[in-house]
Amino acid sequence: MMNPVIFLVDMQSFYASIEQSLRPETQNQPLVVAGDPERRSGIILAACPLAKACGVKTAQPLWEAQQACPNLVIVRPRMSLYLDISLQITAILEKFSDLVEPYSIDEQFISIHGSEKLFGTPLQIAQKIQQAITSKLGLNARIGIGSNKVLSKMACDHFAKKNKTGIFYLHTQDIPNRLWPLPIESLFGVGKRMAKHLRQMGIRTIGGLAQFPLERLQRRWGINGHVLWLSANGIDPSPVRTNSFDLQKGIGHHMTLPRDYRDAEEIQVVLLELCEEVCRRARTHHQMGQTVHVGCRGIDFSAPTGFQRQLKMTEATNQTMMLFQYAWAVFQRFWDREPIRSIGVQMSQLVSDAHVQLNLFTDERTHRLGYVMDEIKQRYGSSAILRASSLLQAGQARERAQKIGGHYR
Repeated sequence: MMNPVIFLVDMQSFYASIEQSLRPETQNQPLVVAGDPERRSGIILAACPLAKACGVKTAQPLWEAQQACPNLVIVRPRMSLYLDISLQITAILEKFSDLVEPYSIDEQFISIHGSEKLFGTPLQIAQKIQQAITSKLGLNARIGIGSNKVLSKMACDHFAKKNKTGIFYLHTQDIPNRLWPLPIESLFGVGKRMAKHLRQMGIRTIGGLAQFPLERLQRRWGINGHVLWLSANGIDPSPVRTNSFDLQKGIGHHMTLPRDYRDAEEIQVVLLELCEEVCRRARTHHQMGQTVHVGCRGIDFSAPTGFQRQLKMTEATNQTMMLFQYAWAVFQRFWDREPIRSIGVQMSQLVSDAHVQLNLFTDERTHRLGYVMDEIKQRYGSSAILRASSLLQAGQARERAQKIGGHYR
């Protein structure tokens, strides 16, 4: 049986490339896609290669980017357009394999095992995919190739993006020479905080982690330590799934606030709106959550404050007010009373809503009310029915109803 071959197809400067393809006059100009500079969303979401060459970086505040590149062309995001094009890319990939798994809006895994007889070698297939995407959409794709997801992701991020062809095949036998010398921060799944912990243990490269005693990693981080060790050794048993988004373990929503929120009364308003959205999504998937997670972040980036905490509820729910009561209790307990700039709510331990445990103190109509509100919003729009608190100055529901992913459509 042939070894599996998996691609990670990544679109170069996805949002910016789409906007440039629709604006031919900007092809030779430093273009960025950025949020509203009057709000907290005024950051760089995507930058074309020319803008990056001028020192512009993704997630950089817009004003900093303009200082680095005064002649910057700024375009507001159009999320519905980007989502539509992402689906078109999926359709192109599905012509080469029936195993395509979207990983993000601009990244998709595709297993070509069995497609070689139809389309050629892995490198030939990668070239044909690039040509198909460029021909139809005018966009450039970079493709990492490996025998599993983690190798294809690493091949794309660290080699294909730096390769003139935009394609790189990371073979298993090349791991010691190619992968292990990279700094530990380069390993897929290692963030800044984890990298700091690993460096404190003397682990500075991916190879250092790969050769570190597994037992010590497991004692400190459990299953997560084991997964990182496997990734460092180029091992990833997870298959390419077409239904990966159906297997979600939690439903959540996070919001960056347009200004600093200092008062408990204002924070209550946005927390209730978040709970409303989380419960709406849960009801859409006919699920309920048993555990609530609440997190927030303070306003000082140089000395980060905030928390991430969770609480097991007495019963599974997808009712807004019940989730809010638990979420607010968690927030009050762990909030340091300092201003916040972002806040989020998530439900986990999901179960089906097919069977609801009723008791003497709950009204079945309360359970049904949320579904009725969802039907109204589905038919007439997200802002067709709102809680009165959302009409207060602190409320964000009306404005966010006009957006996708926090950005205007």
